[in-house]
Amino acid sequence: MLSIRGLCVEVEGKSILRGLDLEIDAGEVHTIMGPNGSGKSTLAHVLVGHPGYDVKGGEVRYRGRDLLALDVEQRAAAGLFLAFQYPVEIPGVSNIQFLKSALNSLRKQRAESELDALEFLDTVKARMQQMQMDEALLYRGVNEGFSGGEKKSNEILQMLVLEPQLAILDETDSGLDIDALKRIAAGINAFRREDRALILVTHYQRLLDHVRPDFVHVLQDGRIGRSGGPELALELEQSGYGRAVPGETGHD
Repeated sequence: MLSIRGLCVEVEGKSILRGLDLEIDAGEVHTIMGPNGSGKSTLAHVLVGHPGYDVKGGEVRYRGRDLLALDVEQRAAAGLFLAFQYPVEIPGVSNIQFLKSALNSLRKQRAESELDALEFLDTVKARMQQMQMDEALLYRGVNEGFSGGEKKSNEILQMLVLEPQLAILDETDSGLDIDALKRIAAGINAFRREDRALILVTHYQRLLDHVRPDFVHVLQDGRIGRSGGPELALELEQSGYGRAVPGETGHD
């Protein structure tokens, strides 16, 4: 589904990713870990086409296509999705308006028929029930006045409604209490399917207690410094990055 070869990225002239390689197949969940500043969020934003990141080299192919040649809208239509570490508020645009417009825009680009108001409402309410979210949030501005847990739940709600092929979750677990974490994890597990893939960017083992990844990767000096199974995250939790990944500095 996703093949990254030699990806080099700069931000404001500073080298962040320095020849990163990564392969992801459909049906797999990959966890990206690493200290602050190691490039985890940079990778997530580059994949979805954020303009603030300067790709200096390498290749990214998504389902056989040159991902870097596609603009943001084309990447979304092709099935990419990013849940933000810090979800933004959009005053004046209700959650229900936003979700309906986004879903029907994607369906239109995929040559699928748009959902009418009743069909959409049935779909989104079922997903909200799944996420144990108050339906009143549908009629408020996107993330406006939401608690931290509500904002993160809203990101997972968007993922469940839009049904992307490759979902990238950038520290979706940060700042959550245990109940909110369990709701988020249940939503992620409900999304998992053999024809989809997930990239989980996280600092902590606790999300992985509920969402079992197939692979765990540690970013080191702008590259994947070490890869393994779920047991690698446990090792990192116990020993830290320095011992688990020799040479890790955490300054890139």
